Amino acid sequence: MLLTRQALVTPLVACLCVLGVSLLQLPQLKKLLVSKQTASLETLEKGIKAENLRLNLLKKMPSFGYDNFIADWTYIDFLQYFGDDEVRDKTGYSLSPEYFEVILERDPRFLEAYLSLSSSTSLYAAMPERSIALMEKGLKSLSPWVPEKSYYVWRYKGIDELLFLGNSQAAQESFSKAANWASNLSDEESQLAAYLSQKTAEFLSRNPDSKFARIATWSMVLNNKVDERTRKRAISEIESLGGMVITTPEGRQQIKFPEKD
Repeated sequence: MLLTRQALVTPLVACLCVLGVSLLQLPQLKKLLVSKQTASLETLEKGIKAENLRLNLLKKMPSFGYDNFIADWTYIDFLQYFGDDEVRDKTGYSLSPEYFEVILERDPRFLEAYLSLSSSTSLYAAMPERSIALMEKGLKSLSPWVPEKSYYVWRYKGIDELLFLGNSQAAQESFSKAANWASNLSDEESQLAAYLSQKTAEFLSRNPDSKFARIATWSMVLNNKVDERTRKRAISEIESLGGMVITTPEGRQQIKFPEKD
């Protein structure tokens, strides 16, 4: 009977803890949602500080074995935060890495989260160092097979290193690692990823300032499930490097490289 009670009480306590932390800011968040169109920058910044406090509490609170639940919950919160373009245009994206510090600490195998980490933290928040550091830590819990297609994390890391830090040597190593991990899988998507990653690494080994490598890397961004603003940025960067983005009759996008690197 005692064991049964403990089995019921433990998950209940965990849920209450998470709910309690989330509800701490509910009145403020509701107020912001109602009045955000007319809210002053000072009011919005107070909301950001309150959310930062909540995330810091989530980093420290015990999980009672419900790490995945906390990671999923926090990821949903991030999507709401990131998707609020009106407020983000005023306050920026500085909380992006704070969300992912919670998410990836609780569930480093949450593959989808790494793509959102890269785009939101490196591209929007202009903090590629934080993004790369979080990926490096998460990669210690990954392998070529677990989770499936985890080679994408090496690709996201290489993208950030090349495009946002200009560190071609680190990017070359990341793309080589991505190619190695992807080659362990036989499906078409993984084999294509292995080929493209290896080619990008080879471009960088021959020419650290390779336009081909940068075009190929921006095309990886373009082919990911990104928002419209990121898609436009990727196309603009490809064109500025001398490439072209061509849409086929089937609706697919192909990259035409310049004649010379």
